[in-house]
Amino acid sequence: MAALSFHEFALQLHSADNVAVLKRSVPAGADLAGREVRVTTVQPIPAGHKVALVPMAPETPVLKYGQVIGFATRPIAPGEHVHTHNLAVRDFYRDPAFGVDALPVAFHPPEAMRNFPGYARPGGRVGTRNYLAILSSVNCSASVARQAAARFPVAEVRRDYPGVDGVVAFTHRTGCAVQPGEPLAMLQRVFAGFARHPNIAGCVFVGLGCEVNQLRALRERHALDRVPAGAMVPVFLEIQDVGGTVKAVEAAAGAVARLLPEANALRRTPQPVRALVLAEQCGGSDAHSGITANPALGVACDELVRHGGTGVLAETPEIYGAEHLLTRRAVSRDVGERLLDRIRWWEEHVRVHGATIDNNPTQGNKTGGLTTIYEKSLGAIAKAGCSPLAAVYRYAEPITASGLCFMDTPGYDPVSMTGLVAGGCNVAVFTTGRGSVYGCKPVPCIKVASHTALYQSMQDDMDLNAGTILDGTESVELVGRRIFDKILAVAGGERTRSELAGLGDEEFAPWVLGPTF
Repeated sequence: MAALSFHEFALQLHSADNVAVLKRSVPAGADLAGREVRVTTVQPIPAGHKVALVPMAPETPVLKYGQVIGFATRPIAPGEHVHTHNLAVRDFYRDPAFGVDALPVAFHPPEAMRNFPGYARPGGRVGTRNYLAILSSVNCSASVARQAAARFPVAEVRRDYPGVDGVVAFTHRTGCAVQPGEPLAMLQRVFAGFARHPNIAGCVFVGLGCEVNQLRALRERHALDRVPAGAMVPVFLEIQDVGGTVKAVEAAAGAVARLLPEANALRRTPQPVRALVLAEQCGGSDAHSGITANPALGVACDELVRHGGTGVLAETPEIYGAEHLLTRRAVSRDVGERLLDRIRWWEEHVRVHGATIDNNPTQGNKTGGLTTIYEKSLGAIAKAGCSPLAAVYRYAEPITASGLCFMDTPGYDPVSMTGLVAGGCNVAVFTTGRGSVYGCKPVPCIKVASHTALYQSMQDDMDLNAGTILDGTESVELVGRRIFDKILAVAGGERTRSELAGLGDEEFAPWVLGPTF
């Protein structure tokens, strides 16, 4: 077999790496030859998977991105496929080196700051969409919330009230057997965050009346009755008080009908980009995600920060093993320690449940070439760009800082995004290599494909193709600029693929902590 160009078929991402990532599948016996490296594949290796560049003894650290992604479990010869059969996680020291890489943000001058058409909300926040919401405090009121929302089909709402994006019922499977302390406080943070979300003009709460997640306690703890002048006051209904489910559906629908004209009167006006709070999520990742879509999103995040905006990274289990790269960029030791505190919580959390964080890479991730959580995390944090880490938040806490922030969430996409939305994110970018079909009402969610084959096969779900980086037709910087421009267009009203497909009604999933009794 004639020698194949190493650089056409493989990527060595850092000069220290002892593995390379394949751009395309190669057969056994393929001679990959480059200027400084030459290996012959021992077996067929799929696209996105790793090939060994040098011999490795057992327990040798395997390096990708110039960082440890695991340790060889047996001897590995040059040209061998490196994956779950010969690579595993071991604990190793990661120096947090707080703040050593934190550089000041180079903000754009005032004349270069951009605007977008958004909804100015009382209190100073800005919406990118204009929804009305029906929030079910407990599973027992979920059917009432859904039946009330069903009275307002999207097509009819947009015909009769063209300034309103729709009426959405946010229902879930908990709310009663919730443990006191942080589990209940977390759930109520989610509800308070959605009630105050800038993409929701007004909301109606529906409870049963005897649940643990009491509407009265929620109102008092989060002062939901005290709204800024000009804002719509939330409506609170309990099924047991109004006389049963049928009457509750009528009451909730009546409340929405009264709010619709007021919401319809709201108009988009020019708003500064600094009002955007970007949720960054990856799901259905493959090995190309950390090379194309994620670093391109990092470029877009840095550009947003230079405009005074906010980008929020999340999914704590999916930064595990790479958290030291964020603590090195922390604006203070306190911020870095807050991140490590979340890491330690997760270590204890999985230990108590007899699990391991390395269980995180899914079967799809592994099929796509990701072997360990360290490898997955190193690719995932590329979404954070190079900006300094300004703040760390617990799940669903209000995001008040500008710049790059982090929120502690699980890696499971609906739960993670629910926390980010509750924190105040008003636009989202979701990168994927295997093909996520996630939608996210009330927040528009831009999907970015990590490779061209995915983009072409799922064009009805993907908004942008970052596979052009792998194809060699665009740089990471150029794709990042395209993502940033798309963020502004979508924030200004352009519909995403998931919105056009009518997705986003089923993804409200608050994080459930603790036992259920």
